[in-house]
This record gives sequence, structure tokens and C-alpha cells, in this order.
Amino acid sequence: MDHFYVIGLKKRRSWLIIGFAFFTALLFWTQKDIVFSVFSNDRPVALSKGNADEPNIALTFNISWGEEKALDILDQLKNEQVQATFFVSGEWAERHPEILEKITEGQHELGMLGYRYKSYLDQEIDQVRKDLLYARDIFKKLGYEEVNLLRTPNGHFNEEIIELAEGLEFEVIHWNLNPNDWQNPGTTKIVDTVMKDTTNGDIILLHASDAAKQTADALKTIIPGLKNKGFQFVSISELINQAHAETKIIE
Repeated sequence: MDHFYVIGLKKRRSWLIIGFAFFTALLFWTQKDIVFSVFSNDRPVALSKGNADEPNIALTFNISWGEEKALDILDQLKNEQVQATFFVSGEWAERHPEILEKITEGQHELGMLGYRYKSYLDQEIDQVRKDLLYARDIFKKLGYEEVNLLRTPNGHFNEEIIELAEGLEFEVIHWNLNPNDWQNPGTTKIVDTVMKDTTNGDIILLHASDAAKQTADALKTIIPGLKNKGFQFVSISELINQAHAETKIIE
């Protein structure tokens, strides 16, 4: 049976960190046929990995400000004929509708980072609701009626936030491979991390904001390198659909 991997949320962040470390170790030990969840099937979850039995992987890019690097990255993806998923803030989308159009014209998938790029853990739940609804309205006004993939700002969330998002018909998307390209650790470092650590079903977090100055150059090596390893680049929606997923519990 095929599965995708999910992260369940606990309300106490310390227990989340401990549980995350333990089950991640277990995940890599067993390597496949496990769905990463710490709650039962009726509890809220966030997708963090696809099917470990298939060579499909998803490149994802966050954008919250700037415009130059986004265009460079779109050029790289076009040259390599690779589809990616872009998570953009509503505030950024308002300011750069022309780049948003280039993203969708390139057959890339569109997801959102809410409206303002501010951690949801630093806001009251009513503020989070307003942010999500306002972001949805902005995307609709820009002509994008169904933007249902959500990545929370900074990747910060808890059970209450996931429940809210699910109630608003968003699907929360996390990641399981992060080379921290926004820190500009060097093109070689970004490339080495992705090439060394990528496995079947991975969701790779990268950034297309102008702060990520080395990502576009890193892609020149990453994309052909991963292709040579036999990986296939798909959108997040394709990763979900190809998983034919069924969540399970790790005891």
C-alpha cells in the first residue's frame, strides 16, 4: 500500500520537538511504508513527504519579498523543463501580479503563505483566521480562485492552527528537506545538502525571495544532478495524488 508522510501536531512545543526527533530517526531507519503521524487519523496533520517507494520529488519555493531572484529561478526551471510549487504571501502577490502570472504561465503550481509573512504562533487564532481569509480574497481578486495549498509563515503551526486551516479547506504543506538557502551558506553547500540528502517522495524547501542570493545558481547543478539520479520533479498536488495515501499511526 502506498502512503504519504504527515506531521501531527501537539500543543506543547517541547514534546513536539522530542517526538519529531525520535520518529524522524525511526523513519530513516525503516526507510519506507510508514506514515509519520503522532495523532490518530481524525487529528489534524501537515503533509511533509510523499511516497517513499516512488522517485517523485517536489521542489517548492517560498516568496515573501523581492522580484529579481524569482525571475532568475523561473528561468532556470524553464530551461530544465521542471515543474515546481511556489508558496507566496498575499501581500507579495498584490505587489507583483506580473511575476505571479509568469509562475502560472510556466505551469507551476501556486500555494500561499497567508497574507502577511508573520508567524502564526505569534498571533491570536482570530488574527490567523483573518489573515487566511484576506489572503484568499486577494488571490481571488487577482484571478486565482482555487489556491488551497497553504504553507504557514516560517513553517510555524500547532494543532489549533492546522484545525483552523482544515476548516477553511486548506491543505497544510510542510517539508522534509531544507538546505537553508535563505542563509546564503554558499552555492556548494546548498548543492551538496540537496544532492546528498534527497530521497524518494521528498518535499524540498527553497526560497525565491531576493534574500536567497545563491539559490538560482545552485539549481544549475541540483536539477540536472537529481535527474541523473532518477528523480522526477512533480507538483505538490501530483505528489499527493500519486501517493494514494492512507495515514497510519506510529506507536
